[in-house]
Amino acid sequence: LVYKETLSKLVHSVGYPKEVLKFELDHTYMVRGLAVDKERGNILKIDRHNYVKVAYHGWQELSSEERNATYNQAPFAMTFEEPYFALIDTLFSLGEAYLFAQLVDLIDGRPELFAEEKSYSQIYSDVREAVDLCHRDGSLKAPVADDPSKFIEDDDSLVPLFKTLRQSGRKVFLLTNSLYDYTDVVMTYLCRNYDGRWQDYFDTIVVGSRKPSFFKTSSPPFEVIPETGMLRNTDNGSPLAQIGQVGRREGATNAEGRQLHIIQGGGVDNLHSMLGVRSGSEVLYVGDHIYGDIIRSKKYLGWRTCLLIPELLDEIEVLRKQKLSVVELFQQREEADAQEDLLQQIQWKHDTQGEQLPKEWDELIERRNEARERHRASLRQHHREFHPRWGQLLKTGYQASRFAHQIERFACIYTSSVANLGLHSPDKRYRSTVDSMPHDVWP
Repeated sequence: LVYKETLSKLVHSVGYPKEVLKFELDHTYMVRGLAVDKERGNILKIDRHNYVKVAYHGWQELSSEERNATYNQAPFAMTFEEPYFALIDTLFSLGEAYLFAQLVDLIDGRPELFAEEKSYSQIYSDVREAVDLCHRDGSLKAPVADDPSKFIEDDDSLVPLFKTLRQSGRKVFLLTNSLYDYTDVVMTYLCRNYDGRWQDYFDTIVVGSRKPSFFKTSSPPFEVIPETGMLRNTDNGSPLAQIGQVGRREGATNAEGRQLHIIQGGGVDNLHSMLGVRSGSEVLYVGDHIYGDIIRSKKYLGWRTCLLIPELLDEIEVLRKQKLSVVELFQQREEADAQEDLLQQIQWKHDTQGEQLPKEWDELIERRNEARERHRASLRQHHREFHPRWGQLLKTGYQASRFAHQIERFACIYTSSVANLGLHSPDKRYRSTVDSMPHDVWP
């Protein structure tokens, strides 16, 4: 939906050539965790050490020589963050990255179609502006409101999860950047098979929160009237008595003893006050945006965090199918290492002790080269089983990807669906795997 609307706005509002309207979206092409190099027009996959391991310019893959010359001379000199890079860290941004690659390919191949010369950075800015316009003018949310079933993935386990958590004595809150009208559309649809109002499944609801700014700054909080969606002023999050004819018409003329349930705006202090939170570690926050949800709430507030990674289901399925090939892959790696070590030991004795190189020296080198290439080919094939271009979501070769590194640092736990929390007791203690270094020995 947003992809098609963005094409239309690029052509009719920004002046892009009509050929853009013929573009089609391949929703499987991009994956989360990639980075957009706005200045060079490249899409990158980066490992935990900031080395670029895969790079595409449009649809053309960069060779290892091009990739290393551009990015890997001094990897820590590049932050791969704004303003020169953009991170593909939400499912929503996959279409934007795909469209950017399409436009890079078009302007490289047919620059005469464009009325004016555009840099790659300007192209990315135009895409972002068009996407933002889709959010502002209602062209994205209105169709969802008209037919939620066409756009929203249903999950009947959400309401039982909310009830289970609250029955255990926990408080449940909803924190969203969407305004109340759209939030009501989505939540009414998701909770439609259960009695009562969806608002009653939450102790506190914050709409229009402006994440990630919400975690660090504050704006005036307004009380939301759920029946009408209208806003009331508050005393920094505390109810205000409504005065005169307007107050009598809206009710709630007495603020004493009344607690707010739904607010728009505000800041984390308002949320903590409404929930009775004394320390950030008392909060488990579940979100699907590594930057806007997880990193900021962990760094600024010390919240416990749970990252949603729906792609995990497919990843785990491929890993199960690849179980035997993974064993073979590590055997090939050990074989290549053994061949390398043998050559080095012979060379060392030749250099330090004057021993003659064996007659089969050239043959040993050939065996080493074959073992290396066999292992490289197997590793490439292993990653192609996950994705033909980008490989395993959370890996680059054997290294954790930059995306995985962020998850390790800032997500206390991660799962494919929030409903999975319902499979465990609310009192369960989630323990991490044992941290280890290469020299550690464990039973």
